[in-house]
Amino acid sequence: MEDFLKVGVVTTTHGIRGEVKVYPTTDDPERFLELPYVLADTPKEKVHLDIEQVRFFKNLVILKFEKYDNINDIMFLKGKDLWIPRELGQHLEEGEYYIADLLGMQVVLEDGTVFGTLKNVMETGANDVYIIDTKEHGEVLIPAIRDCILDVDLEQNIMKIHLLKGLVE
Repeated sequence: MEDFLKVGVVTTTHGIRGEVKVYPTTDDPERFLELPYVLADTPKEKVHLDIEQVRFFKNLVILKFEKYDNINDIMFLKGKDLWIPRELGQHLEEGEYYIADLLGMQVVLEDGTVFGTLKNVMETGANDVYIIDTKEHGEVLIPAIRDCILDVDLEQNIMKIHLLKGLVE
């Protein structure tokens, strides 16, 4: 399991006073209001950025960081991912998982036959869709619903699924 969770990506600067626009990659953008800091992933290191102010504009979060008061000071953040340590992550209920923990997981059928590897998660309005890379069928899309996802074992890194009729050709 990863030690850090991605919460957003800096899209561009905002104004001249050192603010940035962030596209949130978290289910709840309002959680930025609770975060004391984020870490920017730069080529050399993860830069610690204390959050001074949070605002919202359309689907973006506007962040102001302490000690950065000028547009020139924050230009290095454009396009950078923002991360938090796992311990600052939201509490998950039973049956909820961080996407980072699911990626790369081995996917098996009910009878234990290896089906493929979880390659990505597509977030849709109704439910997530798991993109599974298989040798036999190529990419297969499986809805993340109880009828399909029978078990997720993070320790063993295995997901057991039931293939509903019509999901593979």
